[in-house]
Amino acid sequence: MKSEWIITRWDGKKALQERKAIASSEDQGQENQAVNVHPDFTYQTFEGFGGALTEAAAVTFAQMPPRLQKEALRACYGKEGLGYTVARMHIDSCDFCTDNYAAMEEDGDVWGSGFSMRRDEQAILPLYRAVTETLGRPAPVMLSPWSPPAFMKTNGEKNHGGKLKPEYYGKWAQYLCRYIVEYRARGVDVRILSIQNEPAAVQTWDSCIYTAQEEKVFLRDHLYPAMQEHGLADVEIYIWDHNKERALERAQAILDAQTGPMVAGVAIHWYSGDHFDALRMIRERYPALKLLFSEGAVEYRHHAVNDHLANARQYAHDLIGNLNAGLQCFLDWNILLDETGGPNHVSNFCDAPLMYDRGEKTLTKVLTYAYIAHFSRAIVPGSVRLGSSKFTEEIDATAFRRPDGRIAVVLLNRTAKAMKVWIRMQGRLLPVELPGDSIATGMIDC
Repeated sequence: MKSEWIITRWDGKKALQERKAIASSEDQGQENQAVNVHPDFTYQTFEGFGGALTEAAAVTFAQMPPRLQKEALRACYGKEGLGYTVARMHIDSCDFCTDNYAAMEEDGDVWGSGFSMRRDEQAILPLYRAVTETLGRPAPVMLSPWSPPAFMKTNGEKNHGGKLKPEYYGKWAQYLCRYIVEYRARGVDVRILSIQNEPAAVQTWDSCIYTAQEEKVFLRDHLYPAMQEHGLADVEIYIWDHNKERALERAQAILDAQTGPMVAGVAIHWYSGDHFDALRMIRERYPALKLLFSEGAVEYRHHAVNDHLANARQYAHDLIGNLNAGLQCFLDWNILLDETGGPNHVSNFCDAPLMYDRGEKTLTKVLTYAYIAHFSRAIVPGSVRLGSSKFTEEIDATAFRRPDGRIAVVLLNRTAKAMKVWIRMQGRLLPVELPGDSIATGMIDC
């Protein structure tokens, strides 16, 4: 059994990376410090990694010189970079836009000339086309709305929550269909639609509130019939698109014999903590339902801007917990931002794996980028999660069998102390020396 490992550690100032081959030996009864991998226990098939092509990312991208644009594209969607294959895009404006906007600012015929893609064509769609060129094919896209146009809402504005007026349920469903049709006509490979981004959060930016019953009624009586009407039955519908702690209850409230076949999956965010068991219970109760991570970011208002190790470790810990609970797709938030953590029309600045300094004209990969790479380069689309167990909460671990037959193991050392880990699999042992504050990925040939 051969293995090749990449180990990244943080020395307080920069990421240090080493590659090493680790030979295996016969397991003669190792009990302590073991991480067990069981290839005969198989779980979900993973569909891919990606990030959000927001207007903020697109505007930042447009300001970069061509050389750095190519570098950023390769860093995210190139095989030598993160190897992203999928993307998320917003319907109308979100907080990571330069201001509020909608494809229709005034009431009228959704399928008429008053519906305009002008704003999308300015920066967002050019970025998607650049991604397509880098990938060599259109990236599959998840679309999510943050808010209907102001005239459809109870509070008369896109920001600060409010609700969709009942009399606009049908028109909003048609609006979402028109958006998908227009995006597909422009070459965007729309595969997924979530009903509403963060439907339980009143935000200072674009937001809209749905109770579980309101989301269910909109889905059942308006959105699903409209998508069938316009030949969009192949677009998967995801519910919730919010934090994990209430994901199970939302699924239970929405899904029944009638609505169950309409819903492909549940989209989740991470802002309320781990709640990995909530995902496990969704998987147990609804085994056919997909689990998709649609947003996670280190927000400057809640986290230390320059605590790179804590930020990167948060990503890895959450990713491993979600993967082991059944996650099938990971979509990070903005793929790229400027040096302020924006642009953002309500100053809700945050970190991104790639940061572009407009004054210095430099592109920086933060530590989070390196940590995501430990997963995205190894757990490629079509990889199947394997059973595993670990000896301590100080280490996180996950394992996948790739389509090429190799087994990828990711280990996260959540402490500052060095640890030795014995990977036990099929009667063999692999000794892995994990430095403090490190993450390691092994590619094992059985």
